[in-house]
Amino acid sequence: MNQTATTKKSFIKEYALESIFVLILLLYPLRHIHWGLDLWDTGYSYANFEYMGLEHMDSMWLFSTYLANGVGRFLTMLPGGGTLLGMNLYTGLFVSGLALTGYFFGTRKLEMPKWIVFVGEFAAISLCWCPTAKLYDYLTYVLFLIGVIFLYQGLVRDKGSFLFAAGICLGANVLVRFSNLPEAAMIVAVWAYAFICAGETNRSGSGKAGGRAWLTALRHTLWCMGGYLSALVVLLGYIHIRYGLDAYVAGIGRLFAMTDTATDYKATSMIMGIVGTYVENLYWMLRIFVIIGIGMVVCAVSAYLIKHCKLFIGHAGLCSILKWGSRIVCVGLAVAMLYWLCIMRGFCSFYYYSYDPIRRPGILFMMLAMLIAIIRIFHPRAPKEEKLISGIILLVVLLTSVGSNNEVYPSMNNLFLAAPYTLWQCWRFVTAAKEWEWRKLIISPLAAKCILTAFIGLFLFQVILFGAHFTFVEATGARNVTATVDNNEMLKGIKMSPERAQWMSEITSYVKENNLQGREVILYGYIPSLSYYLQMPPAFNSWSDLASYSLEQMKLAMSEVVSDMNAGGQRPVIILEKSYCGYLQLQEEPLPGVQLTDAEIAELEKDPKWRLVLEKGQLLGEFIQEQEYRQTFVNDKFVIWE
Repeated sequence: MNQTATTKKSFIKEYALESIFVLILLLYPLRHIHWGLDLWDTGYSYANFEYMGLEHMDSMWLFSTYLANGVGRFLTMLPGGGTLLGMNLYTGLFVSGLALTGYFFGTRKLEMPKWIVFVGEFAAISLCWCPTAKLYDYLTYVLFLIGVIFLYQGLVRDKGSFLFAAGICLGANVLVRFSNLPEAAMIVAVWAYAFICAGETNRSGSGKAGGRAWLTALRHTLWCMGGYLSALVVLLGYIHIRYGLDAYVAGIGRLFAMTDTATDYKATSMIMGIVGTYVENLYWMLRIFVIIGIGMVVCAVSAYLIKHCKLFIGHAGLCSILKWGSRIVCVGLAVAMLYWLCIMRGFCSFYYYSYDPIRRPGILFMMLAMLIAIIRIFHPRAPKEEKLISGIILLVVLLTSVGSNNEVYPSMNNLFLAAPYTLWQCWRFVTAAKEWEWRKLIISPLAAKCILTAFIGLFLFQVILFGAHFTFVEATGARNVTATVDNNEMLKGIKMSPERAQWMSEITSYVKENNLQGREVILYGYIPSLSYYLQMPPAFNSWSDLASYSLEQMKLAMSEVVSDMNAGGQRPVIILEKSYCGYLQLQEEPLPGVQLTDAEIAELEKDPKWRLVLEKGQLLGEFIQEQEYRQTFVNDKFVIWE
């Protein structure tokens, strides 16, 4: 009876603890939904959702991120979806879904300790630097995570339906973001698992069973391909019915052509950016290995002396001194490593409004995850299921960043499987690894345990504080979020700096007083979010100064605007970031202090990126003069022409 009561009490305690874990993972991603006003990606993405379609969106971005835009459009129709706060809430729940999915998969299927998985998921949430408004990123991570879970389950349980579902997820991801095509490389896991199974059966002496493993792999591949192609056929069929397949092909064709101006999107540039980042951080990894090596030498010498000291001295106290001395040295090396990294070499910053606090710790953690995965894949005593999940995590970390111009930051934003897995493997090593003998030398893992624990402690300290402070605002963190904008319904409940609040309050008042809401707008400068915040649909691409938007495409779009105006259509309003006014090169200086000198223009023209900005600005300046626009509003950030 007492045993039953104790068991029941233990179950209730465990259930209550897990409920707390689940509640935190659900709510923690929503901690900053009311923080900061971003003029870049956040409002730009929400504007694409609200004004989805060829009328207001550039076809390249519409079709290359079609499914993300469609899901975003659905979110705008939910209660509260017409405000920035409401959309931040809905998109933030995608991060909650990622963390909870990773938690339940890790605890239920991989049978990792719940507290370790919780810490891993909490760290993964804290590393999410990217604004949740970029659904083409977060929906990618959701489908990728679900896809690899189906893949794992399908291979382990030999279930074709699961593999078909995995194919559907990865195929649909191509419509979420076209650059997700490399995710098809997850098929490597199917054949790698067949190789693992074949190796085990051959070692057991059953050659025929090994051959059957390869036939099973072929069957599994067909199931995956079937799901992948089915998703593509269904989604592309829908696009064909709604827009015409030729429009889709033209939009995607421009995606490939944009590398002529946006060179950072070239395949070679993206791959070299990823490889270069990892190579650069080998500097830190190799030096940490040297510190571990020093500790292991100290432990080996100590163990040798302990083993032989009785022959020379016969004093048991010396053995104790040597044993504790080696332990103190290892702990001291761990402390010295942290001092060397953080104080002497500036490994990471403690200023949590930038990426510096987590850049190197995060990259080194991913390198550790991949190193552990490789070790477990080739470990002779590792179960085949563990080899499989290790291979999957290795692929996820590598593939997530492929197709992005943000180096390895996308992978850092998608550690919902890798973080708990890595912490689990580190915990197993620290608590279970024992001494072993090599050529009569006793090798102790104590130094590696101390150094690893110190690094994991530093990593968790940095990412948790980063997560507590950082909210994306134009690639930096939101600061001084003490003010609100009271005259803009879209921004109700959003806290920002007083300076930003003044900018937005002034331009909102002008837009309302002059009934400009609902009017089409031409935006130029790093202010694409204004379309959403002011409820003014873009006349064409609202971020037209980006290098990915070609001069030829902008000329075509503006000629269509002129044609529409000549046919009696309404004149679009023009809003510029004040600092960009000089790029218009107007004959009459519109604002004191912003017109560029000839020397400044000559200097900018040397850089292809800024030369393109100048050419587009000149095109817009000519449009303003030819159509006789006049400047009607100016504050410290924005300028309006009507």
